Amino acid sequence: QVQLVESGGGLVQPGGSLRLSCVASGSMLNIGAMGWYRQDPGKERELVAQIDEGITRYSDSVLGRFTISRDIATDGAKSVVNLEMRNLKPEDTALYSCNGRGIKRLRGREFWGQGTQVTVAS
Repeated sequence: QVQLVESGGGLVQPGGSLRLSCVASGSMLNIGAMGWYRQDPGKERELVAQIDEGITRYSDSVLGRFTISRDIATDGAKSVVNLEMRNLKPEDTALYSCNGRGIKRLRGREFWGQGTQVTVAS
């Protein structure tokens, strides 16, 4: 199994920065792509950023402002996925959730953290 725990959310003024972290533990050798999603009440969940074997992709709304990175422990038991967010805008306000997609013996499964709230307001 895989457990994901996010941290780093909070209240920030427009133009400010935040760093979200997701500590993933468990059967990390069976996890492929990892990413961050966000959802605001009344809106659909949106893929913000994803990283898979070093290849990153971003939604158009955050391209150039957000950076995703991933560190994997040498024993494959833990992985940390960070999301650096700069020049934050009020429309970035949402619940941000970490996601991991299963591969190999966990193929077809997805794992989620509990989410961390980001609020951008004056």
